[in-house]
Amino acid sequence: MNYMLDTNTCIYLMTDRHPERQERILAQLDRLAPDENLYLSSIVVFELSYGAQKGRWRKANLALLEEFLLDFIIAPFDEKAAHASGEIRTTLEKKGNPIGSKDTLIAGHAVSMDMPLVTHNVGEFSRVSGLKVKNWARV
Repeated sequence: MNYMLDTNTCIYLMTDRHPERQERILAQLDRLAPDENLYLSSIVVFELSYGAQKGRWRKANLALLEEFLLDFIIAPFDEKAAHASGEIRTTLEKKGNPIGSKDTLIAGHAVSMDMPLVTHNVGEFSRVSGLKVKNWARV
């Protein structure tokens, strides 16, 4: 099985702000089979890049990010992901409980690629029908 990581999961892996969550995620990564791959949506890369560039240590942050990205397959946001995202947004708006626009795009991308989304933001993403959500930060 392949997995798509959400932005918060990446941040837990990249920083020491939540060591207990980082340890849990690393433990799950150690359990992956050799044929299981980790993907990042290009939307997640955007969010990580934005965070790195707005910080005080921009150059160091970007270098850390570039090194971090080497461990993942970056999935370009494509037409299939766009249509899945549009459907998710429409459905959630009709129900009166939409999620944030970038989260909608990330959810649509994961659905379009038929991958579970690994996130700590279960409350938001669990509203998306058809999206498999995994929380490796809380096992």
